[in-house]
Amino acid sequence: MCLKEYPPGKYSDRTPRRDCQGKWQARYRDPDGKLCGPTFDSQKDAVAHLNKVRAQLDAGTYQDPKRGAITVDVWWEIWWPTAKKKATTTVNRKLSSWNVHIQPKWGNRKLNSITWIQVQDWITNEVSGRETQRKVLELFRHMMTGALRDRRITVNPTLDVEIEAPKERHPDELMPPTREQAALIRMHLTEYYRPLMVFAEETGMRWGEYTGLRLCNVDLGSATVKVKEVLIDDRGKIRRKAAPKTKAGFRTVPLTPAAVEAVEMMVAKWKPAATTSSIEDGMHPEELIFRGPLSGTQRRGKDGALTDLDGVLTRPNFRRHWIPAIKDAGLARLMKDEETGRTEYWPRVHDLRHTFATRLKDAGVPEKDVQVIMGHERGGRVTWLYQHAGPELVEEVRSALVTGRHLRAVS
Repeated sequence: MCLKEYPPGKYSDRTPRRDCQGKWQARYRDPDGKLCGPTFDSQKDAVAHLNKVRAQLDAGTYQDPKRGAITVDVWWEIWWPTAKKKATTTVNRKLSSWNVHIQPKWGNRKLNSITWIQVQDWITNEVSGRETQRKVLELFRHMMTGALRDRRITVNPTLDVEIEAPKERHPDELMPPTREQAALIRMHLTEYYRPLMVFAEETGMRWGEYTGLRLCNVDLGSATVKVKEVLIDDRGKIRRKAAPKTKAGFRTVPLTPAAVEAVEMMVAKWKPAATTSSIEDGMHPEELIFRGPLSGTQRRGKDGALTDLDGVLTRPNFRRHWIPAIKDAGLARLMKDEETGRTEYWPRVHDLRHTFATRLKDAGVPEKDVQVIMGHERGGRVTWLYQHAGPELVEEVRSALVTGRHLRAVS
């Protein structure tokens, strides 16, 4: 600051530190009233900076460079508690993206030091799998958008970063198992689990929906199931969740005679309670229809203590039976999931859901009705679907499944 250029009478809050000698200091107060004073080698640079800051202050666009000098680790601790929390599985996925991908790469970097080309290079060369890239970049972009809104950075370096294009796949690779192939798998599956597989084939329900099915939500008289809750894997712990995957997941599903028989077999074996417990009351496995074969028994742990087995089905345990079955059926093949980058066996248990959808379409069930029964959202808006979800639709779909053709009457 120079007295000649900035006389005290006009700038009373600027006390001179040097009288036109040595370094030049551009002194100003930020919006919080804090006195700032970066130094420059020349008067010209100091004045230019001061004029720039004044213009930003007048326009309300001023940003303190120090706010963006914090690390990504520090920003995560500030930002994450304020982020909108969704379903437990979504939260766990985001935490995994942070812990596995974002934090190791960017945790020690300052927010305002990250550039677009650095983020693009990271996504392209260090994050494998299109779906993983999408989810990791989505979280990082939300973090940096928050930093931009909080005036810690001036540009979001994650904008316009591109992920892998979806790879073209042969139509045969996209085909779900046929009903004949499903029957072959069932023949080789452990006998105890065959009713479970039949139910999955005949209803098209999701894994968490039928493993969490309770007797109180089954009406054998009308041969229907009301999908009201699911079981989810919360970082290795199975727990109940009130809402299915989407709003459209709340639905009534028709039961074919084969599905009814599968339910009756499990009801006869386990005699599940017809009570209606609340989510907050815990698992209540005594209400579940489908359980593991060791339900109600005890297992001795490494410490010698006995533990009661609730019989709640988990994917890892079921895969121990599923993978040998598809291998023995001569159908198993290792495939790389281009979305996730993981290699896994085809067909998956989830593919039975696609087999069911194909069956509905082959029977002539309209697409919008398939969406209802499957519990799919369409275009993000589901309210228009529910006008078609009455008892008539349920019966028509059941008839189509049993006879192999759609019987809807036309006026």
